[in-house]
Amino acid sequence: MSGTNGPGTSTPLADAHVHEGKEWVPRLLVLTAVTGVVDAISFLALGHVFTANMTGNVVFMAFDAAGAPGYSFVRSFVALVAFLAGGVIGGRMATKPAQRWPAQPFLLEAALFAAAAGVTFVKGRSVPSALIIVLVAVAMGIRNVTVRKLAVPDMNTTVLTLTVAGLAGDSSLAGGSNPRWARRSASVLAIFAGAAAGTVLVRQSLLVALAICAVVVGGVAASIRSLEPHVGTGT
Repeated sequence: MSGTNGPGTSTPLADAHVHEGKEWVPRLLVLTAVTGVVDAISFLALGHVFTANMTGNVVFMAFDAAGAPGYSFVRSFVALVAFLAGGVIGGRMATKPAQRWPAQPFLLEAALFAAAAGVTFVKGRSVPSALIIVLVAVAMGIRNVTVRKLAVPDMNTTVLTLTVAGLAGDSSLAGGSNPRWARRSASVLAIFAGAAAGTVLVRQSLLVALAICAVVVGGVAASIRSLEPHVGTGT
């Protein structure tokens, strides 16, 4: 199993469980679609910022610093710091006993989406966008670290650059054998579908978009809990 997880990514559950991670793929594809919704929420409703994609935020900070209109250094920086905080939380949670991981961090992600939806419900249009950015970016920081430590191949749930590179570089056109082409292609489609759905939802209601994220991620966490006894025994 040591070849599956990179340095610093090992956890009791991951070591006992992950190879190709086929039982994880449907769950992680659902989370990938949620990322598309989150990207739509953050970019369209929170002021040209990303809460799941930190490359975008660093670039947006540079745009603003160089004087490009329509971007905010402060909002992007807030998202980056909140994401880092979520990553620390996710890393700490990964040290817990196997029976509490990884369902627990996904439950916390769902709770943070629910909190963002709750704040939106209470404050309505007067809610500060920075508060929603913090809650969602912390949630996505937790998610990214958790998925990284699971180390299911080609299923990072948030970034498609390496996925698309793998599709091309490992294709038969490039002399490869098209490994895991189905999950790679499905990840691209999931982000696309999630972003499209998120765009429609945000136009109707930010509250509903956040609430749907909370419910879907909570459902994934519940389904992961059903995996844990099976996984923990290594059967």
